[in-house]
Amino acid sequence: MYVVTVEFLIRAEHLEAFRARVRQQAADSLRLEEACSRFDVCVDPDAENRVFLYEVYDTREAFELHLASPHFKAFDAEVAEWVIEKRVQSFQRLAP
Repeated sequence: MYVVTVEFLIRAEHLEAFRARVRQQAADSLRLEEACSRFDVCVDPDAENRVFLYEVYDTREAFELHLASPHFKAFDAEVAEWVIEKRVQSFQRLAP
């Protein structure tokens, strides 16, 4: 399994719009991408403008297809100006 984490720092004036849009992105990814098995949207209880994503794909190639998908490209373009900082990390999941 290929795991991706994304940490966003969002401009305060766009926080509610971002949260709604990222929840839609998670739902779209799970619905439209067979190789996406998990897409959690988390928020920091001590910093409301910090949003953390935990995504699980079957393979790295599946994640690359995610990045090329129309729904991801639309999300990324829409929220670009709302984001102060974005940090992406990837991991290979070991057996549980």
